[in-house]
This record gives sequence, structure tokens and C-alpha cells, in this order.
Amino acid sequence: MVTEPGAAAPVSAFPFASNVRRVGNEEPFAWLAAGWRDLRRGGRVSLAYGLIFVGTGFALTAGLGFTGHAYLIGPLVGGFLLVGPALTVGLYQISRDLAAGRRPSLISALTAWRQNPVPLLGLGLLLVAFLIVWLRIAVVQFAVFFPYDRMNLKAMVNTVFFTIDGWAYLAVGTAIGAVFSTVAFAVGAFSLPMLLDRRAHLLEAIGSSVAAVVLNIRAMVLWAALIVIFTLAGIVTLFAGLAVILPLIGHATWHAYRATILPREVPADDDAAASFVEEP
Repeated sequence: MVTEPGAAAPVSAFPFASNVRRVGNEEPFAWLAAGWRDLRRGGRVSLAYGLIFVGTGFALTAGLGFTGHAYLIGPLVGGFLLVGPALTVGLYQISRDLAAGRRPSLISALTAWRQNPVPLLGLGLLLVAFLIVWLRIAVVQFAVFFPYDRMNLKAMVNTVFFTIDGWAYLAVGTAIGAVFSTVAFAVGAFSLPMLLDRRAHLLEAIGSSVAAVVLNIRAMVLWAALIVIFTLAGIVTLFAGLAVILPLIGHATWHAYRATILPREVPADDDAAASFVEEP
């Protein structure tokens, strides 16, 4: 059965499909445009939030290089895509404040997780576990392909990009990373903004996110590709570009969530819930 964009997905099609709205394949570009508007309106607050993670990424990369663990820089970049959604919760709060006519603040963004702490922290820990497993696999993979080598950053680049063993290493790592990234994207695409926006439980948020990705697969493939392209563009500038890219993607993700996950109906006399759940 074909469902028109904007309509709720068939209830029986997938668990939690009743929470999902079908979206058009072109909508990711509209989400980016809305994210750009929020970035401009958020101004210094959004950019300051992004700069915090730029500094963290630069410090981690430099630390790995100086301590002889340059081979983990590539997996770290891939891992950033795994845990990236968990880092943008504060940006969702900024967009949420702007939509409600409130003035955003950096303190409010950095403490946004307190609005639904247990599920948000639980999902954050799940994404961190993904990252830890991915890094452990990367260590094992490096040991398999280069069992007798200890390379500095320059030697690592030359070996990985200009030798047959290096190409095989990249191919295997890319394939493994693609599997991890796909699962992490499906789990985190909409679950984090959903947990911030309403008192949903963790299973409902993850199930709704996976359902939204599966039922809007073409739009989600485009959305994931745009996220990867923009994020890599920020990373190749030695993380400096992420000061703008990370807030842009974070704000756009909020609009993607509002377009894809149906709002929860709140009884008129439920003031507490009504104050937590905003209508689009």
C-alpha cells in the first residue's frame, strides 16, 4: 500500500509506525534550509555550542597523533558520525526555544538533557557503547593488517593510501563502519529529539526512529548522505568547519524530527504534559 507524503504510516507496517509521518524525498533540503535559519537566529549561542566540540575534536586528534596512536584517527572520525547525534541535543533545545519564542542560551543548551535525563543518558550511553566497540574492532583490524608496524602519522598516511595492504585495510574498515553507521543512524536519527521533546520511554523513541528511517528509506538515505558529506567537509578543515556544520546539522535534525514524527495528542487538562510537549 502506498502512503502519500504527510500522512501517517500504516499502523501494521512496522512497530511504532503509528508515530511516523511519511515525508517526501526532497524534504531533507527543506530541513537544511530550516536549520540554516535557526543557526542564523541562534547566532552566538549556536556557534559557541559548535566551538566546544571543535576544540574537543582537535584535542583528541592531536593527542592520538602525539601518543603514537595515529591509526585511531580514522576510526575516531568514523566514530564521530556514530555518536554525533548525542552531541547535538543542546542544538535541538535551541531550535525548540526559537520555535516557542524563547531566547536561547548556552546554559540551557548544555543542560538540555535534564528535561528527560534517564532515557537521554541511556541512549547516549548506548551510542558511546557503539563507539567503544567500533574502536576496539579498529584496533584488532589494524593489528591484523599491520601486525609488526608502529607508525607515526606520516607513515600511517603513506601506508594506508599508497599500498595494497592499506587499500584492503580501508575497504574492510569502510564496510564495517558502514554497518555500524547504518544501525547508529536508524537508532539515533529521531530518538534523541523525541526524548527531548516529550516524556517518551527509550524503547518507544528508538522504535519510532527505526520505523521512521525504514518507512521513509529514500528520504533517509539522502538525509544520511547529506549529513556525512557536510560532516566530512567540516572534519577535513581540521574540525574548524564543524563550528558551523555541527549546529547546522543539529538544527536541521530538529526540523527533520518535527516533520517525520507525529506530535503526541495531549489532553486539554494535562497541564504538565502540555508544557512539555509542544505542538508543531
